[in-house]
Amino acid sequence: MKRKPRRSRNTAAKATPLLGSDRSDAPEPDRQSALKLVTRLMTIPGPSGGEGAVMQAIIRSLRQAGAPASSIQTDNAHRRTLIEGEVGNLVFKLPGTMRAPRRMLMAHVDTVPLCVGSKPVVRGGWVHSSNKQTGLGADDRAGAAVLLGAAIEILRRRLPHPPLTFLWTVQEEVGLEGARYARLGLLGKPKLAFNFDGGADDKLTVGATGAYRMKIVVEGLASHAGGAPQHGVSAVAIAGMAIGELQRQGWHGDIHKQGRHGTSNVGHISGGAATNVVTDRVELHAEARSHDPKFRVRIVEAFDGAFQKAAQRVKSAQGKSGRVQLESRLDYESFLLSGREPCVGVAEAAVRSAGLEPQRAVTNGGLDANWMSLRGIPTVTLGCGQQHQHTVTERLDVAVFQSACRIGLRLATATE
Repeated sequence: MKRKPRRSRNTAAKATPLLGSDRSDAPEPDRQSALKLVTRLMTIPGPSGGEGAVMQAIIRSLRQAGAPASSIQTDNAHRRTLIEGEVGNLVFKLPGTMRAPRRMLMAHVDTVPLCVGSKPVVRGGWVHSSNKQTGLGADDRAGAAVLLGAAIEILRRRLPHPPLTFLWTVQEEVGLEGARYARLGLLGKPKLAFNFDGGADDKLTVGATGAYRMKIVVEGLASHAGGAPQHGVSAVAIAGMAIGELQRQGWHGDIHKQGRHGTSNVGHISGGAATNVVTDRVELHAEARSHDPKFRVRIVEAFDGAFQKAAQRVKSAQGKSGRVQLESRLDYESFLLSGREPCVGVAEAAVRSAGLEPQRAVTNGGLDANWMSLRGIPTVTLGCGQQHQHTVTERLDVAVFQSACRIGLRLATATE
């Protein structure tokens, strides 16, 4: 859905009354406590696979608020993920004080490596990292704090609520691995699911693209680059020729073919050890994305064809050629929720109750909601104020984050 750019609510939030906030039974979060909570979480290092310390901090906060130890569990997702992890997903469940379908609130706790060493500071309505060499880590500690803040408010204030599941996932940033391998049996069969991640507080992401990840190994033939280069087969030349062909044919970058759309990128190349040796091996990592599963496969096939063709074209003086092995793996499948999906309607009501008009969106990025929806738990994603994620200029809009905390508490207490 297209929408006009929206000014930061920092400039107007304090002066604008929050419409729809007059429900006498709707609890309000402690906004300053929420801000302290998110800044504390952002100081804890927790790159993908190294989330142990932040999970322990969440568990301590839950226990201090009165959560029984038996209500807190972790799964073994980290034993199935591509990279070795310290800990699995964290699940906190509460029985309901009212008869209603179980609701699940979720967010991921890992950050990209750039955010390790973050030193959050609040200034002028924004949270920045005072360490200019790091990202902030609001992606997605802001979402993790929305969940934790709602759980703490419910526990300490004994707020009425439906049956609840809170899920903090690991390894989202490296392919949604935590959600992919989450142990569904621990979740209590939620009927309504809400994921908190990047974006504005009025944004509801109801769909997302799917992606394949590719590993391409090019094997050539080594020879002395000065004395006998003609006897070698350069793996670098094969890779360069293939990428060039993909670019010329429109299969690299923003792809439009016969009414279909997708994207691709070669993001990593490594190989070679010396300039005086014809490189005999190069490894590349690439991706292909599209909302259309068949077209996504077609992009992968175009990559394979370009590399195989290049391998046959680069030959030694003796007629020897190189070899290419391409392995692809589904990172996550695309999804699109119907507007009639119950979680979408409930999320829209919660956003309206906070004085905002919900905006549905579809993203070209991946979300934990991809795997949750694919695995039978339709999940809508709500924003919580992060901007410029994965960069050293990342920041968190305080007003938007606090509004997301309000929306999260209303979803958790069914007071939307």
